Amino acid sequence: MDNTLFVSSSPHVHGNASTSRIMWTVVATLMPATIWSIYLFGLPALQVALSTILFCVIAEVACQLISSKPITIRDGSAVLTGLILALTLPPGLPIWICGVGAVVAIVVTKAFFGGLGQNPFNPAMTGRVFLLIAFPGPLTRWLVPTGSLGDTTLFGHPVTALDASGKVVATGSAAVDAVTAATPLGLLMENGTQAIASLSSGTDLFIGTINGSSGETSALFLLLGGVFLIIRKIITWHIPVSFLAAMAVFAGITHALNDAAYAGIVFHLFSGGAIIGAFFMATDYVTSPMYPAGKLIFGAGCGLLTMVIRLWAGYPEGVSFAVLLMNAAVPIIDTYTKPKKFGWQHLTEKGGA
Repeated sequence: MDNTLFVSSSPHVHGNASTSRIMWTVVATLMPATIWSIYLFGLPALQVALSTILFCVIAEVACQLISSKPITIRDGSAVLTGLILALTLPPGLPIWICGVGAVVAIVVTKAFFGGLGQNPFNPAMTGRVFLLIAFPGPLTRWLVPTGSLGDTTLFGHPVTALDASGKVVATGSAAVDAVTAATPLGLLMENGTQAIASLSSGTDLFIGTINGSSGETSALFLLLGGVFLIIRKIITWHIPVSFLAAMAVFAGITHALNDAAYAGIVFHLFSGGAIIGAFFMATDYVTSPMYPAGKLIFGAGCGLLTMVIRLWAGYPEGVSFAVLLMNAAVPIIDTYTKPKKFGWQHLTEKGGA
């Protein structure tokens, strides 16, 4: 009788999770927020979403054909990158700019480093930050929800009416093609807390009746999707909780010190990209730490950097920059938070020199 024991390499226990299943699950959880943004902004939001997804898929296929690698668009990673990128961009952004962002996300950030699993930075965030730096005008032109198109103010502040060519025209004139307004974070940065007094309760921010990127409009739908991912164990709670907790503590302290200049906890948690950043950007498997302690440090770092940029930097929002900066710190975080091996004991603990 042959008693030979064959031991294969790890892992020895397998689950039913796969890259494809994970990616498409995350895409599905982002659908409520995406549909809500299309409801709020109409065709401009749909145009951006379809454009970024299509360009990301095309770029992925092109890179894999050029490098003679198998075509893997069915795994959903390119679609997810395109969708997250779309949710961080202003509705109505020109299609060609969407294409540039998709190329930077897929080709420069992902393919150049070897493809899925090799990129050191979040592809969608890299694409978004590149566009913000390269095209600051279009990237900071925020359409108001279609239900507010006939209004001359949005949460008490004047709006800007544009014609088809993008020129400013009189509000209410027949030539109006689009209406834009500053986002809540922009108003806070420019005019202090008095400018956002009507948003202090957080109801409009939580449900989603404001302007901003498609992924900034409804904290409710994003929270539902994020909690679902935690329940299904697609992501863990460590990064989202530490991310938002760090923001809350920072916002609470600064607001207590000077409530005329700094907004409170509710405003900061439900405005901008805090929720989508905490649950869907910072939790990217490839660019976040592997171990629980590292995840807590990473999430807290993202939250703190987000608040520092929001309050004292030149941009009203800091989520994208914060995530990318912490992506760079992941290798060292993993090095110092790696659990000790079972049975490990340092030489000095044994009584050695």
